[in-house]
Amino acid sequence: MRVVILLLLVAAALCGDTFKLYLKDGGYHLVREYQVQGDRVKFYSTERGDWEEMPLDLVDLSKTEEARKVRADETSREARAEDEEEKAERELRHEIEAIPVERGAYYNDGQKVKGLAVADYQVVTDKRRKAIQVLSPVPLVPGKASVVIKGEHSNFVVTEDRPSFYLRLAKEERFGIIRLEPKKQTRIVENISIIPVAKQAEEQRKQMDTFDQQLAEGLYRVWPEKPLTPGEYALVEFSDTGDKDDIELLIWDFSYRPTAK
Repeated sequence: MRVVILLLLVAAALCGDTFKLYLKDGGYHLVREYQVQGDRVKFYSTERGDWEEMPLDLVDLSKTEEARKVRADETSREARAEDEEEKAERELRHEIEAIPVERGAYYNDGQKVKGLAVADYQVVTDKRRKAIQVLSPVPLVPGKASVVIKGEHSNFVVTEDRPSFYLRLAKEERFGIIRLEPKKQTRIVENISIIPVAKQAEEQRKQMDTFDQQLAEGLYRVWPEKPLTPGEYALVEFSDTGDKDDIELLIWDFSYRPTAK
C-alpha cells in the first residue's frame, strides 16, 4: 500500500502539479502539463486556465525536465522518510504493547517476551547472615556487609553480548546492569561499608555503562554500551526508602553465555 502511495506522489509531481515551463530567454510559464507537437509546444497554463501553444525553439525543455526530476526526487525522498517514520512508530507501539503491564524486568529473545524472576538475596555481615525479603530495606549496621545471591549461576541465560532488557517501574527509580562476582556458592551484588559514627553507607558495585531509553511512562529499555564478557550479571533497581539508614534493592539476575561459533 505504501509503495502505491509513493508512486502516486511521484506521478503527481511529474504530471498533476503545477511546474515551470522554462523559456530560453530566462522566463517561464506556470503550467500543469505540456505536449510537444512538431515544432510547437502546447501547454495548459495554470495562470490563465487554458491551453496555449508557442514555438518549440523558444522553450528550454532540458531545464524544464531537469527541474521536474529534482522535484520528483525530493517528493520521493520525503515520502520514503515519512514511510520510515510511520514504520518506526508502528514498531515502537508493538514493542510497548508486547511488554506486560505488571512491574518487573523482561527480555525479548526475538520470538517472545520472557519475564525475569526476582532474585532472593541476603546480606552477609561480619557477625551474621541475614535473609532479606524482596524489597525489604537493608539495615545499615556499622562495619562491612555484602549483598549476595545464592548459587554460582543464574537460571536465566542470554546469548547476546549486548542484550536489551525492559524495566516496568512502579515509580521513577535508579536502575542499571551490574556484573556479579561469584564467591563460595554465591554471587556478590555489592559490598557495603558503613561508617560507624555517621552511619552512612558507601556502596561498591561493578555497575556497567549502559544506554537507556524511555518507551512510555514507567517503561524503559536498557542495554550495555559495550559487549558483555561471559559471566554473571543482574538488573538492579535502587529504591529510595526515605531513610538514610536503609538501602532497598530489587534484583533480577541473568547469565551471559555466548553460543559456540
